[in-house]
Amino acid sequence: MITVNNVSLRFGTKTLFENVNLKFNNGNCYGLIGANGSGKTTFLKLINHELETTTGEIIIPKNERISTLEQDHYKYDDYTVIDVVIMGNKKLYDIRCEKDELYSHTEFTDDDGIRLGELEAEFMELNGWEAESEASLLLANLGIKNELHYLKMKELENNLKVKVLLAKSLFQNPDILLLDEPTNNLDIDSVNWLSEFIINYPNCVIVVSHDRHFLNNVCTYIVDIDYSKMTLYAGNYDFWRESSELLQKQIKESNRKKEDKIKELKDFIARFSANASKSKQATSRKKILEKIELEEIVPSSRKYPYIDFKFEKGNSREVLNVNNLTVQVDDKKVLNKISFSVLKDDKVLILGSNIAKTLLFDVLTKKKKYTSGEFRWCVNSNISYFESDNTEYFKGNENIIEWMGHFKKVQDEEVLRSFLGRMLFSGDDVFKSVNVLSGGEKARCMLSKMMLENPNVLILDEPTNHLDLESITSLNNGLKNFKGEIMFTSDDYELNETTANRIIEIFENGTIIDRRIPYSEYMQNEEIKKLREKNRIS
Repeated sequence: MITVNNVSLRFGTKTLFENVNLKFNNGNCYGLIGANGSGKTTFLKLINHELETTTGEIIIPKNERISTLEQDHYKYDDYTVIDVVIMGNKKLYDIRCEKDELYSHTEFTDDDGIRLGELEAEFMELNGWEAESEASLLLANLGIKNELHYLKMKELENNLKVKVLLAKSLFQNPDILLLDEPTNNLDIDSVNWLSEFIINYPNCVIVVSHDRHFLNNVCTYIVDIDYSKMTLYAGNYDFWRESSELLQKQIKESNRKKEDKIKELKDFIARFSANASKSKQATSRKKILEKIELEEIVPSSRKYPYIDFKFEKGNSREVLNVNNLTVQVDDKKVLNKISFSVLKDDKVLILGSNIAKTLLFDVLTKKKKYTSGEFRWCVNSNISYFESDNTEYFKGNENIIEWMGHFKKVQDEEVLRSFLGRMLFSGDDVFKSVNVLSGGEKARCMLSKMMLENPNVLILDEPTNHLDLESITSLNNGLKNFKGEIMFTSDDYELNETTANRIIEIFENGTIIDRRIPYSEYMQNEEIKKLREKNRIS
């Protein structure tokens, strides 16, 4: 259990939290939400004693083990995968290392023998003999094959390193589990497994995530950070959203009734205060009027962008035809003779390895060359591409408004300002140099650019990466309302479910599964599950 007593945190003149009082109990998962910069990650650091509070205290019972999801993918490059997972219990790992060091001595002293006896007892108490099998099971559940478990971390791809660090945080069920964006770079199967793991977790979990579906699945409480306050709501993310909206509505309705009453009393006082026979009633109403207080409606610190993709001319019936397309990278066929067509009104979610999905989009937008086969877009297609890696776009020293000017020549700078304003770049923000922008700001710039281009085909590769919940919600609405064709990849379940009307999954052996069904149905269909498993193995 965690007890937060009158906690405040200030950096100079900036206050992140003020007089926070909360309790976090075992058996619950708490979703920590708030606008970017509101202090979600900072609060996790306070709990983990990486930062000190300005006032107040955070009380955690002695001997309770805290585990966090680390973000540095290169920190453990010289350690084996299995060792990194076991490091999740530092005490156990240190005992294991000391034991190994003592056993390596060529000559044993009496002190060595006594110390080894102490270590062996502690090792057994911590279930040390089962540590490797426990670690291996966690890794397997997250999709990391057995043959990788004893490799060095530096030999793994980054998406696998993420899974290892997640396994490290989960190892041996810590008393307090702090997860900051645990679903980032996880495949759908791993996210589903993690959801089930947290749902059945007996201890205390606090999670920060931009994945709405994940928060809905795992959270029993939501902690909302807004205007330096932290408010606890029972229920999941959707329940929080509906509750907070209802509360605001109720306050507005209550104030409206009070305003009507105030007007009625003021009218009576104005009419009868000079009338001797009514003066007593007028005085009485004045006293009532003085007691009526309107509740303050504090607007949320959250800001929602406005995303709306418009196009000037639609496409013909067949928008794209791909025929036996093969792309080879370093003697390996990443795309192997794949064929499909995209038709008018298709909203296609592409599943497969991250390399294959990105390479397909790069080839279709002529950023990369293909080995053989062909593809053809219809003559009216106007394509706009959101790349998962946008580094190349932001290398210059120009400011944001100059950067926008490269993508469409306009006479009036206000046109560019209006598109940037939709994505929350207002005032002097537009003069910020593009090479110092955060990941979220770059993503919002890319979406501004795409709206400016008036595309009738959208290609988006992991567009929710780096976006906050408010921006993801706005993007989701923009894609739902878009009348053109879409090809996209995403790990956001709700975005997939509400946007896609067709799923294409690409496998290394060249097989594709192509179904015109919703995402949830695709993931739950037993026949498709068998096909997916078969093609992963072959």
